[in-house]
Amino acid sequence: MNQLEQLKQYTTVVADTGDFQSIKAYAPQDATTNPSLILKAVQKPEYLPLLQKAVAESNGGSTDEIVDRLLIAFGVEILKFVPGRVSTEIDAALSFDTEATVAKGRELIALYEAAGVSRERVLIKIASTWEGIRAAEILEKDGIHCNLTLLFSLCQAVACAEAGVKLISPFVGRIYDWYKKSTGTDYQGAEDPGVQSVKRIYQYYRTFGYTTEVMGASFRNTSQILELAGCDLLTISPDLLQKLADSDAPVERKLMQDGDVAIEKIAVDEKSFRFMLNEDAMGTEKLSEGIRAFVADSAKLKKMIEAMR
Repeated sequence: MNQLEQLKQYTTVVADTGDFQSIKAYAPQDATTNPSLILKAVQKPEYLPLLQKAVAESNGGSTDEIVDRLLIAFGVEILKFVPGRVSTEIDAALSFDTEATVAKGRELIALYEAAGVSRERVLIKIASTWEGIRAAEILEKDGIHCNLTLLFSLCQAVACAEAGVKLISPFVGRIYDWYKKSTGTDYQGAEDPGVQSVKRIYQYYRTFGYTTEVMGASFRNTSQILELAGCDLLTISPDLLQKLADSDAPVERKLMQDGDVAIEKIAVDEKSFRFMLNEDAMGTEKLSEGIRAFVADSAKLKKMIEAMR
């Protein structure tokens, strides 16, 4: 078996792309999208018709409504190629507005259900701010499952688990980027700070019996992926999926169900969450940077739509 096939023995593999052909090629269980991936996809000729159709069927609706329809159109198509779930992201501009995030999550699920897609096959992606986590807590009680993204710190992971969130996406590569830039060290293997962060979260959840799924995300190389073999899920870009498929080197399970380190339970309320995140310079910077980047790409997508109306 190649490395991708071996990895699938230990971990649920998810495709991190809006490209249907890539999803079809690698046969993942689930797929994840975000504003940057959707923007990248609609700039390809083969996906432009989805954008044109969303605009044509808008009936004079707002640009935001067209964006929502486009997201659902991509999600519906992706679900034709995966047996599991698709993650659809809420506009990052709502990251600090709990009520608006809840409303948007309900709107997106309603659009999916109107398109014949069960809510069980959709994860609503929300930034792991305090407000986003509170919104996810409300949505989960509605039976709307959430994927908490832009997650860099243990306090974010703990708050998500205590809120009953279905799944979290701790970002490996962006953590690696920050530490490499700040220290000048090119971390390898188990020494990678991004890998260590996901391992710590995974073991914390196992130690205290949380059922929230852990999906490592944002990888820079296959070494980071292989160090997390055994994680609940890993969402991987097409280029790295191909590199795994091209190698037949052995893959060893690295994350086990039973933790082998002593972990102290931490209490997270709003004050302690904000303080712990503030104390984590990397987490604070990468969360803010991620929100800004997604907002910027959403703005570019909206400009494309406005130019077509």
